[in-house]
Formats: sequence, structure tokens, C-alpha cells
Amino acid sequence: MSISNAAVATIIQQHIPDAQVSISGDGYKYEADIVSAAFEGLNTLKRHQLVYAALNEAITAGQLHALTIRAKTPAEATS
Repeated sequence: MSISNAAVATIIQQHIPDAQVSISGDGYKYEADIVSAAFEGLNTLKRHQLVYAALNEAITAGQLHALTIRAKTPAEATS
């Protein structure tokens, strides 16, 4: 049982409200491009942990299996 791209984006936006989220995937492998001020001052690991925390329920339920994350601050997204 997989989860839709839109559902993945909604879950992330619920946990990181200012996030601009773009999800692509095939129901098994997903790619997430996320831009948020919440990533300011965080290294890559901490950014990914923030996203995984939002998606933990879907991951543990087996709805989301593989996720590639590109997490950027607004300044990084425009450079």
C-alpha cells in the first residue's frame, strides 16, 4: 500500500507550515524538493531528520519506502 505524491506533500506541509514542497514518485520511490526557512542554520542531517520526523507514520506503516530529500533554505533555492 503506497501513498500519493500529494499526500506526502500535505504531510510535510502540516509539519513544516511554510514549506514549499514538490514531490515526484511512483508509489514506491519518492523524491522531495523542499524549501523552508525552518532549515536555516541546520546541516543536511538535521534537515533530513526534520522531514523524516514528519513522515515517520507513513514510513512505519510501510506506505513510504524510499525517499530522496533535497532540503533548502529560501536563500539556497534562489542561488
